Amino acid sequence: MAKLKKVFCAICKKPIYRSTGRINENLKLGHNFYCSRKCLSQYRTKKQVITCENCGKRFERTPCKISPHNYCSQSCTAQVNNKKYPKRKAELKTCIKCGKQFKKGNGNSKYCSVKCRREAEKHAPQQLIKIIKQTAQELKRVPAKRELEKIAEICRDIFGSWNNAVIAAGLQPNRSHSQRMYKRINTIASDGHICDSISEAIIDNWLTKNNISHERNVSYPETNHKADWGIKFREKYIFVEYFGLAGDSPRYDRAIRKKRKLCQKHNLTLVAIYPQDIYPKKYLDGKLRDKFKELITL
Repeated sequence: MAKLKKVFCAICKKPIYRSTGRINENLKLGHNFYCSRKCLSQYRTKKQVITCENCGKRFERTPCKISPHNYCSQSCTAQVNNKKYPKRKAELKTCIKCGKQFKKGNGNSKYCSVKCRREAEKHAPQQLIKIIKQTAQELKRVPAKRELEKIAEICRDIFGSWNNAVIAAGLQPNRSHSQRMYKRINTIASDGHICDSISEAIIDNWLTKNNISHERNVSYPETNHKADWGIKFREKYIFVEYFGLAGDSPRYDRAIRKKRKLCQKHNLTLVAIYPQDIYPKKYLDGKLRDKFKELITL
């Protein structure tokens, strides 16, 4: 039987008996002796009195929460950190409209407020009409609202709507909101195809430019529905649709769902194009190339 020796609990000082081997191991490792789990828990949670490095106030903290730098409160911690890492003062800029100074933000704004920006960039009605006419001459057609988004916003404030501004410029609007599902203004593409809108003409011209042979108004099987374009590929048609009014009308959305089901039923390929694929026009080429990459690489 191992020989026992008397030692004392580090908390309550109660005498306890431990084997010689255990006593030697504890002494070697610098460990204390405890008579029970309760005394051990008291030691582990025993708070120590330390001094705040900022204000000198003495406070208690458990051993596990003592760090190399100790502060009595968040206020003292913030005071020390603010001294070590002072905040840079915000640069002031001068508004080019009203002359008021304002804090420089992340952007490169020249104005202190939206009001100043609008007033500074305000166009006279005749200037807006001139811009619309010049754009129409360059495009050889009436510009779409999406092609002049910033100007269209200003036109809405001055003329009430984009179409009213187009009419004021002596041009025929492409479509009005009430005519979206019923009246279409035909536009002729560069290859002579008659398209139902400017957006369709833009897509048709892109197909022609990239040498993709295409037909207009190709019929779906077993129905009177027609696709905007059909492209013959490996003895089958690839159906191409421009869903320009998706989400605008329940009737239009039902037609979209029906066309998708027809393509699934007859195992046909459908390439769906939406306004966000062609506007703004600087992204048009990249997005359409991605949709027609198999045909372009042939």
